[in-house]
Amino acid sequence: MDASRNPDDAKTLRCPICDKDSAERYRPFCSKRCADIDLGKWFSGSYAISRQSNDEEEDGDSPERGRSAEGTDER
Repeated sequence: MDASRNPDDAKTLRCPICDKDSAERYRPFCSKRCADIDLGKWFSGSYAISRQSNDEEEDGDSPERGRSAEGTDER
């Protein structure tokens, strides 16, 4: 099927920090230094996962929240 693909191509990853070849031990990074830089970016908030659209959907579509609010208003 994929005879034209080189199996080594799938194994070769580039470090997302410095773009060198990744090392198996620190994959997908090339070294502990680059892994620590990436971790520092997560801790500092440089990287963030956006959940705004999911939160908006949950707020508007949640039947439990609507019922509890209605139940407390009727008292």
